[in-house]
Amino acid sequence: MADRLVIVLTGAGISAESGIPTFRGKEGYWTVGSRVYQPQELATHAAFEQLPWEVWRWYLWRRTVCRAASPNPAHLALVDLERRLGDRFLLITQNVDGLHLRAGSSAGRTYQIHGNIDFMRCAGACSGVWPIPDAVGAQARDTDIIAATRELLRCPRCAGPARPHVLWFDETYDEEHYRFHSSLQAAGRASLLIIVGTTASTNLPVQVAHRAARAGARIIDINVDDNPFGDLAQASGGEVVRGPAGVELPRIASRIG
Repeated sequence: MADRLVIVLTGAGISAESGIPTFRGKEGYWTVGSRVYQPQELATHAAFEQLPWEVWRWYLWRRTVCRAASPNPAHLALVDLERRLGDRFLLITQNVDGLHLRAGSSAGRTYQIHGNIDFMRCAGACSGVWPIPDAVGAQARDTDIIAATRELLRCPRCAGPARPHVLWFDETYDEEHYRFHSSLQAAGRASLLIIVGTTASTNLPVQVAHRAARAGARIIDINVDDNPFGDLAQASGGEVVRGPAGVELPRIASRIG
């Protein structure tokens, strides 16, 4: 059918080949005083309320790591696939690193369901999402945020404190910021779902995959490790591909459209 979609769902595995760690392991541990925080503790609204500048310092360091990375062949293959399919293409990404957009994927056909580390929004829920100002430069891991930078991390509308535009572990998906309903609606129109570098550990991607399967979509799971999406791909009559995204995704994308 003409209105059926080719959807690509990406996770941390596609960016690992660009040198971006997942930050859920030791790379993401963060020391505040004598306490060591794991990412699941620091990437929360509760932590931001208690330690706003430590959370910002962690995210600005993460942003520095992400901005030093470059898109890899898997990102570029999706840019080419979007060019060929046009409005039949949709990219849903869990990654906040912004590499898809930097590679050339269009903002309109890219649902960033966990946000984007290059953006901020009002911590007091004033409307709007804005790019972090260019004057907020690189942040070394073990340095404090200077006063001039702190002033830049304010809502440009109400001048109140800003927060990183990311979905925290103690928050839920919504449509306004994270395209929750749009993602599920699109999954119901999928004829093909390609899952790349994600392992069914977050809620919305799992819902997207199962909604697409119920709609009769063929599923291809590309990952270096076995994961529950592989079982779903096999049940759909699709493919299970075990290998690096930078090698396997360009090969598979070249066959589409």
